Amino acid sequence: MLSRAALSSSRTLVPALGALGSRQKHSLPDLPYDYGALEPHINAQIMQLHHSKHHATYVNNLNVLEERYREALEKGELLEAIKRDFGSFDKFKEKLTTVSVGVQGSGWGWLGFNKEQGRLQIAACFNQDPLEGTTGLIPLLGIDVWEHAYYLQYKNVRPDYLKAIWNVINWENVTERYMACKK
Repeated sequence: MLSRAALSSSRTLVPALGALGSRQKHSLPDLPYDYGALEPHINAQIMQLHHSKHHATYVNNLNVLEERYREALEKGELLEAIKRDFGSFDKFKEKLTTVSVGVQGSGWGWLGFNKEQGRLQIAACFNQDPLEGTTGLIPLLGIDVWEHAYYLQYKNVRPDYLKAIWNVINWENVTERYMACKK
C-alpha cells in the first residue's frame, strides 16, 4: 500500500511495511536441481507446474500486494504526519532507531501522539514504564529493546536488531492507532 513516490522520499513505511521501500521486487528463485531430479517419486511435470506456475503466482502476488501497500501509505495521513513532524520518513526512522539504540539496559523506543499539540513525537521509556503514564503520549508504535527481544538472534548488537525490526512493523495497526487517537 506504499507508492513508489512515498518510498523514494521515505524508503519505508510499511514492512508490514518497513522494508518495502528498500526491497527490490521479488523474483522466482531457480531450483537448485532439475525438475526431474525427484523422479520417480515426484515427476518433472508436477515440479515444473508447481515451480513455474504456482510458486511464480505467489511471488507475483506478493509484489502486487507490496505495491498496493506502498500506494496506500503514500496517500495515508500517517505518512503525511510523519513528514510534517520529522521532515521525512527516513529522518523519522533514523531518530526512532537512535533513541531506541540509546536506551540503557531494558526498555522501549516509541512513536507516540501528543494529543494537546496534535503532533507525533518519539520517546524512550526504561524498563516497564508506560509511555502514556510517563510522557502523556498515546502509543502508536513501540519497539521492544529488552535484550530478550533480540539477544538469541542478534546477540548484543542492538543496532542490527533495530535495522531488521523495520521489516516487520504492522503499519496498518500503527495507522489505525493514529486515526483513533486523532478523533
